[in-house]
Amino acid sequence: MMSEKTALSHKIQPLQEESEADLLTPRQRDILRLVASGQTNREIAEVLEISVRTVEVHRFNLMRRLNVRNVAQLLRRALQLGLLAKTFGTK
Repeated sequence: MMSEKTALSHKIQPLQEESEADLLTPRQRDILRLVASGQTNREIAEVLEISVRTVEVHRFNLMRRLNVRNVAQLLRRALQLGLLAKTFGTK
């Protein structure tokens, strides 16, 4: 019985991950890509022509939606969800 529950949870997990990825707005995806490229909130604000505070709010909401607490976890989760290119981090 326990193995059936485990098997079922593995089948359900990808659907949950897809819905997490779908929850991101296009602007949050932009912010994520720019964070992944190593840009600061100030640099992101300049690129997107928005205020630093707006970047902070988007970033906070992004991290909350992906249930992460820091940038390292954010990038790891984004890779797991396929939100960043598979070549991310390679030179």
